[in-house]
Amino acid sequence: MRFEGIWTPIVTPYHDDFTVNEAALAETVELLIGAGVHGIISAGTTGEYYAQSFEERVELASNIKSLIGGRVPMVVGTGALRTEESIAYAKAAKDVGADAILVATPPYSVPTGREIALHALAIDRAVDMPVMLYNYPGRMGVNMDEETLDRLGRSSNFCGIKESSGDINRLHMIGRDYPHLGLLCGMDDQALEFFAWGARGWVCAGSNFAPEAHIALYRACVLEGDFTKGRAIMSALMPLMRVLEQGGKFIQCIKHGLTMRGIPGGPPRKPLQPLNKDDKRALEEVIRTLDTSIAQITGEAK
Repeated sequence: MRFEGIWTPIVTPYHDDFTVNEAALAETVELLIGAGVHGIISAGTTGEYYAQSFEERVELASNIKSLIGGRVPMVVGTGALRTEESIAYAKAAKDVGADAILVATPPYSVPTGREIALHALAIDRAVDMPVMLYNYPGRMGVNMDEETLDRLGRSSNFCGIKESSGDINRLHMIGRDYPHLGLLCGMDDQALEFFAWGARGWVCAGSNFAPEAHIALYRACVLEGDFTKGRAIMSALMPLMRVLEQGGKFIQCIKHGLTMRGIPGGPPRKPLQPLNKDDKRALEEVIRTLDTSIAQITGEAK
């Protein structure tokens, strides 16, 4: 499987009582597919999987699969503290018809490179389906190092990696030494650099509410090879990237951005709290400016 294009880790819209807003979820799927995203990820960080029970995660994956209706592929996250839990999530993903699974480093336990590889290989043996790896040391505490990646080369199912370390040297290392792994940008403010190093995919939470802008950058850099246009689009995106990557209220911003598109994202589950009025105003101004700039660059009326 080739993980190319824009992959959206879909939010989980909630009502004020934190139950899932099924209507908003359906509207979000339609927004994404209508805009042209290339795949949807269930149970990613943006979907608040960490705040959901096993039953909730599986039900959400099943519902999202039904809403997609085969129009784009779906990846399901398997993130959990224990390998046995991740295997259970992977099996459930296969049962609901996922096209691939997302395998991250188990958080908190700080496993070695060898232990991370054994964790991922155990999941792979249990389900035998395409895998997108997810390296996010900022949340997990450790990197998927060279030992991890070397050991995972034993299985062809490991065919992509979402790299979210923010370390440009890791981007160089993966692009140079692991060409068999489809490289996906997982650090939004480095998207241009990823594409320059041969990445053909981008897992971007901001595409929940601004899929057009993210797709425009992918098209310019990957499909057209026009990095002059790509730099212009990236420059327009940078204020949003700064808010998302450095603002400390990542999920809340994504949900409010979706609400600005007319689809209620709802509150984040606790311990996170919604944006305050000042944060909302600041984000709204950034998004309005982005929309105008992208329309000017792409020549599409806004």
